[in-house]
Amino acid sequence: MSDTLFQDLFAPHDRPLQQDLDRCVHCGLCLNACPTYRELGLEADSPRGRIYQMVQVSQGKLAINDEYIEHIDLCLACRACETACPSGVQYGKLVEAARGQIDANRSLPWWQRLVRWFVFDRLLTSPFLLKVTGYKLWVYQSSGLQRLVRRLGILKLFGRLAEIEALSPAVETPFFFDKVGKVFPAEGETRYRVAFLAGCIANISFARMNEATVRVLQKNGCEVTLPPDQGCCGALQVHAGLRDIGRRQAKQNIAAFTQDNFDAVITNAAGCGSVVKEYPELFEHDPEWHAKAVEFSSNVKDVTEFLAGIDLNRDLAPLPLRVTYQDSCHLLHGQKVRTPPRAMLAAIPQLEFRELPLSEICCGSAGVYNVEHTEMSMALLEKKMQMVATTGADTIVTANPGCMLQLRVGAARFGQGQRVMHVVELLDEAYRAAERI
Repeated sequence: MSDTLFQDLFAPHDRPLQQDLDRCVHCGLCLNACPTYRELGLEADSPRGRIYQMVQVSQGKLAINDEYIEHIDLCLACRACETACPSGVQYGKLVEAARGQIDANRSLPWWQRLVRWFVFDRLLTSPFLLKVTGYKLWVYQSSGLQRLVRRLGILKLFGRLAEIEALSPAVETPFFFDKVGKVFPAEGETRYRVAFLAGCIANISFARMNEATVRVLQKNGCEVTLPPDQGCCGALQVHAGLRDIGRRQAKQNIAAFTQDNFDAVITNAAGCGSVVKEYPELFEHDPEWHAKAVEFSSNVKDVTEFLAGIDLNRDLAPLPLRVTYQDSCHLLHGQKVRTPPRAMLAAIPQLEFRELPLSEICCGSAGVYNVEHTEMSMALLEKKMQMVATTGADTIVTANPGCMLQLRVGAARFGQGQRVMHVVELLDEAYRAAERI
């Protein structure tokens, strides 16, 4: 396998910057906020410990060896340490740069490089390949084949495949791809013109959530545009250290969403929104694109953040539910958005909100972390569901598709089968119910 085939996966210029490393004063106030430190109690698997290792690498005192890679990879990049840090350490930026540096300096087996190239550089960035994959998964899941395969335990013969398959999302048809390129008019007076970033996997596994997002925005006087040239935001690639692919996707989306003047660019996925808001970090060595990224990212809003900042349509039917809310890490710690999702829930009549203890601690999803580090992910999830049980809630609400997938697994394995929804789906349910009254 030729190395040139994979050269765009590697970014030698990406590494933690000294000025960012120097912000850490090693006070240790981040330790209790870190899920892996809470679970393992190891300094090397804490934010402070990982930063210390990054410093040693930057000074040439520590090689990028297997041990270093293991400690960096085990990090969920949940960024709870950023919220706890009194010195303003941008830990998310550091760990993503460290992963970029690791990928530039290690040799993977050809088959691993091939899988990474296909998934991150082809599948996620190609609507055609996502559609093909989605239809194949739909046949597998809806034909009864999935139930048969699970009952027979066939996948257990192939290493961790059974474990991974159990975490895979359900496919929702029809896909949302056919909505991309269209404009959806506001209901009543047009108060805002917004653009919606639909994502990649969300188009096949969270199509109903995306539709609910559009409807809720329409209900609130928004003309909703889905620019035709938009694509995968690059979040999963950036989190994995594949920053050159992230840059390419950033350029595509900046170009797609700046062809018109919108009041806001809306996201409904906390992980995507966090990376999109931080596009400028990808172009610190490119002044032209950095300026474009700054202008674009300043207009990006999470859907709950946007709705909380306008005069919300209060024509919501009562929903007599007991609801708890799990903070999505990249919304709370990455985007610093805490109150808006709770404000949206408070707007729904008869909804009984019960605050979740330790809601700020990661559920263990973290992009593809639950696939790569399943044991740690499930340990965190089991503890999360124990906290959910103390609330007595029948519905768990969050603001990120990855968290929804994880919490659905948690409700089935460790919980009482609670319903798991996105905040915007619950709002949509209340609006649609009001129409039937």
